[in-house]
Parts: sequence; structure tokens; C-alpha cells
Amino acid sequence: MSLGAAKSYLSTIASRRSYYALKKESTIPDSRVVEIVQEVVKHTPSSFNSQSTRAVVVFGDEHVKVWDFVLKALKPLAADEVAWSATEAKVNNFRSAYGSVLFFEDQTVVKGLQEKFALYADRFPQWSEHTSGAHQIHVWTALEAEGLGANLQHYNPLIDEDVRKAFDLPESWTLKSQLVFGTPAAGAGDKELAPIEERVKAFGAKN
Repeated sequence: MSLGAAKSYLSTIASRRSYYALKKESTIPDSRVVEIVQEVVKHTPSSFNSQSTRAVVVFGDEHVKVWDFVLKALKPLAADEVAWSATEAKVNNFRSAYGSVLFFEDQTVVKGLQEKFALYADRFPQWSEHTSGAHQIHVWTALEAEGLGANLQHYNPLIDEDVRKAFDLPESWTLKSQLVFGTPAAGAGDKELAPIEERVKAFGAKN
């Protein structure tokens, strides 16, 4: 990769932000969204080449269905009507977006690796989380490079069973996150960055 190519890549990463105000619109066809997710799942690395990540992309009524599951799960947990009103408004922001990408990890794959490589058995669940995170950030960044906005949510495990039944998914698929996307209705806001010198250390560099 040339220096110029790396600069472009890093610029795309730097421009990725959390957009919470999203329209039920898209800058690209649904087929392109699916293609992006497919390419990310195909090429993102995983420990021992496990390829344990699974993804479900939902649009239209199927997207709304997912967020209705969230509303149903959260309402009994609200402390009072005031708390519920705030929660409902927050979730409805996600519900009114264009679509969602649901990320899962296939526990059959993880358990298979634990059995095959017993020495690392306690590590495979953590490594599975690593690859899931890599998939999430790749899809998020790629969608925003196409002019979409997105934000990442985690309403699992509250909605796991409803999602599994609604889309006839294997029991072994464990939901990890929900990436909500759509055309931005407002800016992402300012982002405060901690001093990079406190977060990155380098030793032995020659130039």
C-alpha cells in the first residue's frame, strides 16, 4: 500500500462518526449495502481463520420489527412513565432510520475451536469478540464512506430470542450489536480526543 493510499484509508477512518439523527433514506441501493456487508464478512480477519462472524441486514418493515422488539423488551424495565417516555423516544430514533445490520458470532464455530485447540480454549471467546468488533467498524466506516450515517447499539441479549425466531436463525448465533444506518439528518457533533501521546507509545523507532 502506498503512502497516499494509507492516507486516504486513515482519512476515511477519521471521518467515521456516530450519527444519531437519521432519515429513513439511503444514498445507495439496498443491494450495495448488502454487497458492502458481504465484502467485509468475506475479508475481515479472524483468529485461526475461524470466520465466526455472521450478519443480518434488515430494511423497511424488517428493520422496524427489530426496534419494536427493543421497545417491547425495554418497557417492563422502565422505572416510571417519565423514564419510559425518554427510552421510547431514544429507541424511536433508531426505529425511524433506514435499516440495521445485526452482527452475530456463531458459537458452534467458537466451541469447535475450543475443542480442537484445547490449549487456547479460554481465549477463543475473547478472540471471537475481537473479530466481531473488526467487522462492525469495517461496515460502519464503509457505509459512511458511501454518504450514510450510522450508530452502534447493543440491545442484546434482551432481543436475542425475538430476533432469532423472526428471521429463523440458528440457536448458535449470538447477537453482539446492531448498527443503525440512514441518511444523516444532522451533524455528528464535536468529538473530544484525549492526547495521543498518552495513548500510543513507540520504542526502537529509527526514523
